Amino acid sequence: MTIRYAAARPAAAPVTLTRAGLARISRAPANDNGEGVQRDQVLRNALMHFAEHGLRAAEDAGERAAAAAAAGDSADAAHWLEICHALDARRARGLSNRLVRLGR
Repeated sequence: MTIRYAAARPAAAPVTLTRAGLARISRAPANDNGEGVQRDQVLRNALMHFAEHGLRAAEDAGERAAAAAAAGDSADAAHWLEICHALDARRARGLSNRLVRLGR
């Protein structure tokens, strides 16, 4: 036996778009998450790192972030921490918290 379901459309809220409404919608960016290109680059870097290191990629990125922080290279540490976060957010948060506690 087939069950058919049709959702009710409220009569009070008709779905019609005006030309002005369509123009406003078409000007809005499709990807409006605010990070755009930068986030895409981090994802690309994370995927490349994963391709090299496999399932150990997040661990390796975390180790590299810790080593860079210990060496005083905050830019490199941030780079590796971003890659670690893209691969394993929980590991990256833990590492970030440890680095903050150590003052690095």
